[in-house]
Amino acid sequence: MNKKSNQVLRGLVLALAGVGALIIHAGNALAAETSKPSAAEERAGIVKSVRGDVQLLSGSAKARAAMAGDAVAPIDRLQTGADSGASVVLRDGTTLVVGPSSRLDLKQFHFDSTTQDGGMVVSLLRGTLRMVTGLIGKTHPDAVRVETQSAVIGIRGTDFIVEADSQP
Repeated sequence: MNKKSNQVLRGLVLALAGVGALIIHAGNALAAETSKPSAAEERAGIVKSVRGDVQLLSGSAKARAAMAGDAVAPIDRLQTGADSGASVVLRDGTTLVVGPSSRLDLKQFHFDSTTQDGGMVVSLLRGTLRMVTGLIGKTHPDAVRVETQSAVIGIRGTDFIVEADSQP
């Protein structure tokens, strides 16, 4: 092989190596992107309806007015004013209806829609809550807990109401 052929061959090898590195880099980026949880998996559910003054507190963020369609994270707080209320539908189909002057913490929520495994812990600090359980409560009732300041309720039914005083 002559000198010119060697240079062309080296250039082609380097170019192919660059394309290969690009393909590997793109493949790694795609793998990293697909391993991230989707937006649906990062949320526990959505606010279905709001009446009056309803605040949603997410993690370290400050309170914001809740609106129908807002995402609810696996750890969120819903707070209602007097003459206000809201309903939240979780990914497993559980419906939470929060009454006036209430404070509800979604302390834990996880649900795998493929296996229908999951669990949730809801804490009613004050006010009223009506809960209609979804798939988690129907398939794994032991994985659903409702806490108040004076009791922890294990779920055995599918539709119930809890009331909690702000004073224990």
